[in-house]
Amino acid sequence: MFWRGVWGYLPANIVQGVVGFLAIVIFTRLLSPEDFGRYALAFSVLTLGHVAVFSWLEAAMARFWAAEQTGAGLADHFAGLYRAALRLTLLFFPIAGVAIWLWPMDPAFKIAVAVGVAGIPVRCFAKLAMERYRAAGEVTKAARLDMATAIGGLLIGVGFALGGAGGAAPLAGLMLAPLIALPFILPGELKQARGGRADSARLKRYAVYGYPIAASLALAVVLSSTDRFLLAAFMNEAAVGAYHAGYSLANRTLDVLFIWLGAAGTPALVMALERGGGERLQQAAREQASTFLLIGLPAAAGVALVARPLTEVMIGEDLRAMAGAITPWIALAALLSGVTTYYFHQAFTLGHRTGLLLAAMAVPALSNVGLNLLLIPRFGVMGAAWATAISFGIGLAASILLGRRVLALPVPWAVVWRCGLATGIMSVGVLALPSIGGLGELALDATTGVGLYAGAALILNAAGVRDVAIRLIATARTRSATS
Repeated sequence: MFWRGVWGYLPANIVQGVVGFLAIVIFTRLLSPEDFGRYALAFSVLTLGHVAVFSWLEAAMARFWAAEQTGAGLADHFAGLYRAALRLTLLFFPIAGVAIWLWPMDPAFKIAVAVGVAGIPVRCFAKLAMERYRAAGEVTKAARLDMATAIGGLLIGVGFALGGAGGAAPLAGLMLAPLIALPFILPGELKQARGGRADSARLKRYAVYGYPIAASLALAVVLSSTDRFLLAAFMNEAAVGAYHAGYSLANRTLDVLFIWLGAAGTPALVMALERGGGERLQQAAREQASTFLLIGLPAAAGVALVARPLTEVMIGEDLRAMAGAITPWIALAALLSGVTTYYFHQAFTLGHRTGLLLAAMAVPALSNVGLNLLLIPRFGVMGAAWATAISFGIGLAASILLGRRVLALPVPWAVVWRCGLATGIMSVGVLALPSIGGLGELALDATTGVGLYAGAALILNAAGVRDVAIRLIATARTRSATS
């Protein structure tokens, strides 16, 4: 199931990556540094509101669908989640509206926040369908929905930016794209709830499971956005824009990879545990950890190595210099975050100990606040980048230690050192290349790095890639001989 999901979600994640990069290229040029900073802050508010109110429903859909695949239980499952989502929406809109109206903030920022917050319930309904598709192994449906909302959101956001909507423009796209998709996906999902009832005991069980996850996600938002609010407080919105540009460039590159692998990996681990027990889970987890390392280590190092030419190509001139300086640190933070979130945190959800997940997230979140308060006044934007990398390192250590109390996921140390050595060889080769600047240097560094890493990984048989290559060649020869 894991590899079917990996290949099935590949097109969607390529689209997500391209859309993410285009968003950075376009919006850092269409928006002023101040408006880009307002967008970054409003996006953090949007994300925090979403996870605080609605994410527990999405977590429950993802985790409990496998146990409720047929019969009345499945209808009750859908009825409970969708009715709870509707009731929360009816409460959320007036409360959020009053809060925004009373919040004494800059009018341009208030508009951006209002647009972002208005899209939160819409994104929840689309996300519920997405999580059901993934849990059911309906890879094509999930990938199509993901691609449609990503492309639509970018196009709509660009249209609003050209129309002068400022920092609210990208957020308008994030709201309207899933809203347009709902008439096509929601009727089929609601049919699943036909005849079901919203059982309070079931919803309580879902809430006990899901709310700690939502709270941990809220802490993750704190971990990834405290720096922006403190930069705005100690410096200005232009500094937030520069930081967010560099953060988005590095983090988006790695995040797309980990979301891709996580979209396939999480349902596969659930199925392995539910249907094969602990032994099958360990086998599936080792396979996933090896894949994460094989792809994630060189990707993070690669982003750090090409930080300067990458920002020259991708980011507007007003934000470029500072964004390039922080990119290597954010690449390191993104690698630590991805391994933590999409691998080691699975111990808590698989073991139904989401309360410990909350504790694991509280450690780096609190560390991040303290480090930002210490470093931003002295070092500015660079201090925020250092605080982020250190905090995610602390979070990884906390998650490993606490996770072992629930479910010890394997760490393939042989894969760690082989992939690490291959990444080191790649790094030495790329650093020896001439600095010619711009797109030419980016292309030279990228192609050289990929070639060096691929060759070293094959020689070292990192994560078993040489074995896989030999099997594929043998299969191809057999097919050629029989055809």
